[in-house]
Amino acid sequence: MTLSIEEVKDRVVFDEAAIAAAVRDLGRRISQDYANQELLLVGILRGAYVFLSDLSRAITIPHVIDFMAVSSYGSGSSSSGVVRIETDLRQNVEGRHVLIVEDIIDTGLTYSQLKKTLEARHPRSVKICALLDKPTHRKVPLVPDYAGLVVPDLFLVGYGLDYLEYFRGIPYIFSVNPNALKPLEAAGKLI
Repeated sequence: MTLSIEEVKDRVVFDEAAIAAAVRDLGRRISQDYANQELLLVGILRGAYVFLSDLSRAITIPHVIDFMAVSSYGSGSSSSGVVRIETDLRQNVEGRHVLIVEDIIDTGLTYSQLKKTLEARHPRSVKICALLDKPTHRKVPLVPDYAGLVVPDLFLVGYGLDYLEYFRGIPYIFSVNPNALKPLEAAGKLI
C-alpha cells in the first residue's frame, strides 16, 4: 500500500518549532530534577524513538538509554491495561532512576501497568515523560511526571506517531483527515 501525506493530513497541530521548544523545556526540567544523579531513559518502541533521540540531546546530565517494546491487549481496539513485554530492557534497573519516555499518553492504562512492572524490579524511582499528553482519554488517574504538550482529542501523526506505520519520520505533528480515519475504524484500530 502506498499512501501520500496529502491523503491523510488534515492540518498541522504542532510545527517543528513548537516541538523543539517543548523538548528543550523538558530536557532542562529533567536535567535540573536529576542533577548529580545518573538517569536511565527507557524509550517505548516504536513511537518514542524520534522524541527520545531529541530529548537525549536536550538533557545535560549523564544518562543511559535503553528500549522496551510493549503491547496491551483488550477487547477490540481498547486497551485492557495488561502489558505484554515484547522486547525487554538490557539494563538492570535496580537502584536506578528510571524515566519512561513515550510519544503520547492517552488512556494511561498501558503506562500505569508498565510503571508497576518496572517498580517490581526495585529501581530507585520510576517516572514518566511524554511529549504529548491527551488527558481527555484518560481511564486511570495517571499524570505524566513530565509532559511537553497537551493535545486535543484528535488522531495525531508525525514525529514518531504513525498512521498504519507510515509517516513516523515527518518532523511535525498533524491531525488526520476524518475521511482517512474510516479504514482504521472499519479495521477496529481506533480506541
